[in-house]
Amino acid sequence: MTTHDNAHPVPPGFERLKRGGPYMANLGALYCRRTDGEIVIAMRIEDKHTNMRGIAHGGMLASLADSALGIGLTLYCDGRQSFVTVNLTTDFVEAARPGDWVEAHIDVQKLGARMAFANCFLQVGARRILRASGVFAVMNALDPEQLATGY
Repeated sequence: MTTHDNAHPVPPGFERLKRGGPYMANLGALYCRRTDGEIVIAMRIEDKHTNMRGIAHGGMLASLADSALGIGLTLYCDGRQSFVTVNLTTDFVEAARPGDWVEAHIDVQKLGARMAFANCFLQVGARRILRASGVFAVMNALDPEQLATGY
C-alpha cells in the first residue's frame, strides 16, 4: 500500500501519478486508479487547501476537476494526444475537509479529432461534492522531455 502520510494511507489500487505540471505539484500529490476502463484521479485534502471556513477552497476543487479531466482524457487515449481546456463548468454540491480522500471519477463522452468532451464527479466515499463538465481542444501528445517534468 502506498501512503500519503502515516495518518492517512492511500486506498488500495491507487498509484502516485506524475502528471499535472508545476501548478498541480504545488497543490499536492495526485494518485490514479484504472480498473475495467474506469479512470479515477484522487488526492488527499490538506489544511493548505482550505478557505477561511476550514473547508476545501472551491477554486482548488475546480482545479482538481479540470486537471483530472485533462489527465483522464490523456490516459483514455493512451497518451496519443494531450488536451487543453476550452470550457469548464462546475457545480459545487457539498464540502470537502482536511483529511478527506477526494476522487475524480472520469467519464469520457466523446474524443474527436479536434475536440473532446468529458464529465466527472468529485467524491468523498460515495458522497458527491462537485460535478464538472469539460470541453477540451485536442493537441499533439506531449514529448518525452515535457512528460519528464510532469512532477
